[in-house]
Amino acid sequence: MDSKHDTITPYQTAEAKKQQVAQMFDNIAFRYDFLNSLLSLGIHKGWRRKCVKLIAADHPKRILDVATGTADFAIECAKLKPEQIIGIDISEGMMQFGREKLKKLKLDSLITLQSGDAETVSFPDNTFDAIVVGFGVRNFENLEKGLANMLRVLKPGGTLCVLEFSYPRKFPVKQFYHFYFSYVTPVIGKIFSKDNRAYTYLPESVKAFPDNERFTAILEKLGYKKATFKPLSLGIAAIYTARK
Repeated sequence: MDSKHDTITPYQTAEAKKQQVAQMFDNIAFRYDFLNSLLSLGIHKGWRRKCVKLIAADHPKRILDVATGTADFAIECAKLKPEQIIGIDISEGMMQFGREKLKKLKLDSLITLQSGDAETVSFPDNTFDAIVVGFGVRNFENLEKGLANMLRVLKPGGTLCVLEFSYPRKFPVKQFYHFYFSYVTPVIGKIFSKDNRAYTYLPESVKAFPDNERFTAILEKLGYKKATFKPLSLGIAAIYTARK
């Protein structure tokens, strides 16, 4: 997939987007959870809870958390009492913090974190009852390839639930969001994470991402069924769900 979305990278280097994203998250891992809560004013926790409620009715036994990071989404999914949760991520640094959390919460026997990404993950076909992705699809090197591979490992009737930032369309939220995301976020991110590019890449990648109807259209094109989206918090994020 050759689009504007795929050309936005954290650093201006010759490395592939995947390597750059992994490096960026390794760099900011030690501050990631803190900055997430600070920059979203804690709202992201409620968003995840909404996602988990949406897949609860299916009583999923095996759940895959793609781009698990520090495992927040996987931890929220544990409330559904599944048999197994696997989290995959390209940043070993982020997963180290995730594993520490899992040990403290005594969830390390239920949730396993392993290196991997949506595009190349090699689980057998029809493995998972549900797949969740929190703020991760925006960072895929090849969006369609990643989504198609997730469809492959999803069981027939299984649910994909994606939580992702979107760009508000309405005045004055759009203007405020643009200002906050373009000027406030990079400054705070730079101060706390010591990575000059990570929190500048964030608004750039959100702006380039095919959100709302454009994303559900991609899901439908790839073979997902009943793809829908629900805007959150005046359109600054959205939950997408689709079935196999």
